[in-house]
Amino acid sequence: MSDEQTPAGNPEPGGSGPGAPERGGPEPAEIRFFGTTWVHHDGGYGLRRAGVAVGSLALAAAGAVVLRFAFQGLEIAAVGRFVGILVVAGFAICSALAFRRTWDGFVRRPDPAARSAADTSSQGLMLIGFIGSLLAYFCRSLVEAPGEKLHRAEYAAARERHERRRGARTGNPAAKKSRPKKRR
Repeated sequence: MSDEQTPAGNPEPGGSGPGAPERGGPEPAEIRFFGTTWVHHDGGYGLRRAGVAVGSLALAAAGAVVLRFAFQGLEIAAVGRFVGILVVAGFAICSALAFRRTWDGFVRRPDPAARSAADTSSQGLMLIGFIGSLLAYFCRSLVEAPGEKLHRAEYAAARERHERRRGARTGNPAAKKSRPKKRR
């Protein structure tokens, strides 16, 4: 929803303080679990950040326990030490790739033109490395709402564009035409 604007009838939580969108101006994009509270850090923003941090860390720990049970199943099946090492290395590499890709998603938008078959085929790696993605969410929520910096920059740019367009239209064009021209 970051590319779409919400209807002007939906007021932004936090009132009409500085930085609030004007009627007809750009609306801030919502961030998952935070809505638009990231704009003014109101509406329980701090509690939401703490909840997201604790929740993502708890889910990562639960995922690690599930993976441990899966690894124990491999040990019971006596598949051998080599297969066990491959499985651990595979999950570690996939988690590292998922962490990096998730972290990059918080910093910059992927170029839609650059999406390739490699991006769609890496979705399996992201699924396998879900622990890395959850850890990236945890680490980012310690600093800010995940993706807040990116959304804030996009929102500021949209507000600046709106102000420039609005500033270019100030004045009454009919009044400018009705003034007599000076003769030299």
